[in-house]
Amino acid sequence: MLLINKILPIFLLPIGFTILCIITGLVFRKKVLLWYAVLVLWLFSMPAVSDGLMHIVEGTTRRIPVNSLQKADAIVVLSGMLRQIDGAPLGEWGDAVDRFYGGIDLFKAGKAPVIVFTRGKVPWQPNATPEGDLLAKRALFLGVPQSAIHLTAIAGNTVDEAVATKKLLGVEKKYGKHIILVTSAYHMRRAQLLFEKAGFQVIPFRVDYQIDSTSEFTVLSYLPNGESMNKSERALREIIGWIFYWVQGLIT
Repeated sequence: MLLINKILPIFLLPIGFTILCIITGLVFRKKVLLWYAVLVLWLFSMPAVSDGLMHIVEGTTRRIPVNSLQKADAIVVLSGMLRQIDGAPLGEWGDAVDRFYGGIDLFKAGKAPVIVFTRGKVPWQPNATPEGDLLAKRALFLGVPQSAIHLTAIAGNTVDEAVATKKLLGVEKKYGKHIILVTSAYHMRRAQLLFEKAGFQVIPFRVDYQIDSTSEFTVLSYLPNGESMNKSERALREIIGWIFYWVQGLIT
């Protein structure tokens, strides 16, 4: 199921759809499909479109100051921020590094007595170290006590993370069900629904915003670039993931 969830959306995203249009157009000699391919590439590579899509998944809420959050029983930091590279024992940071530092800031501000890192790992990377293991070591270096760091079982996606966190915090009942959930802003809506479905009372802490609050529309907003295509695909993948889980009845 995890593999299907990761692969099928590829053909619904702009690049995959474009490739299908090109192949089909060449095989059946349909020029209109080639023009569709060009249009899709241009459209989703424009900052105006990618920013619009990202606004849909991020919402209008801006980042909340740490001190304004109420206290909870645990801080839960979702995986998805490290690349494992030879020569870098603790991995190298990816785009979502704010998830880690957001969780650390919350812990140091006394918002919860424990911080939970999910042990993200996908089955097609059997030699990879679960991400939470590496994050736990980084947290130790920043002064977080070993006793305050908790790790879930291995999780392949957000559903797994919610279930694994429920099992972890359910076993240690003194930590209760109130959590501060830390993840990227574009991912929060779906993640919050899944964790609430698992039985948690969630305080969302959105980080890793993809849209600059000071950006304005200019002529450059309509010129295609690779970064905008990546942003469009990220937002669309999140929307597809939400629909996929909704169809399965995992969120409402």
